[in-house]
Amino acid sequence: MTDGATVTETELPPEVAAWVGRSLDAGVGDVGCERGYVLHWLEAVEDANPLYWDDAVADELTGGQTAPPTMLSVWMRPLMFKPDGWTPTPDAPAPDEAIRPLEIHFRLKDALDLPDGVVSWNELEFHTPVRPGDTISTTQSVRNISTLKTTRLGTGRFWQIDVTYTNQRGEVVGVETYNMFGYQRKAA
Repeated sequence: MTDGATVTETELPPEVAAWVGRSLDAGVGDVGCERGYVLHWLEAVEDANPLYWDDAVADELTGGQTAPPTMLSVWMRPLMFKPDGWTPTPDAPAPDEAIRPLEIHFRLKDALDLPDGVVSWNELEFHTPVRPGDTISTTQSVRNISTLKTTRLGTGRFWQIDVTYTNQRGEVVGVETYNMFGYQRKAA
């Protein structure tokens, strides 16, 4: 990690130190990949790549329609409202503690009393293409947590989170790594 030394387990609260190297199954995203979402994305970013607009090109190059790789995190986003309530899974929290995007990041902020946070860098590694009809599950894991650091933003810790995206066939479609800084703002 370039933003500071990785801490030893004794420098963190024990419940937080135990998270390093462990995974949180964030479950299946609430929205599956479908052509309508892809078209709106292409429109928003003005992506004219024929791979996404011309079925003959998609068939030739990728064996059919795919979603742009940059949409990867779209498929992990939970709906913030569900009229029929919440269906818990073994790793899902209670209804009043619904999974948030990058849930493990928010849990770290809460556990370390670091209310503010920013992404200092992000890296994506693409694997199997996401196709219409795919549903995407994510597993999030904490790679490391730094010692306390003071920056212009405030005092806090850097941490790295890996998010592994898997389709319904168990194929890895991508891995995203976030380097975050959770902090308390400097007193005014």
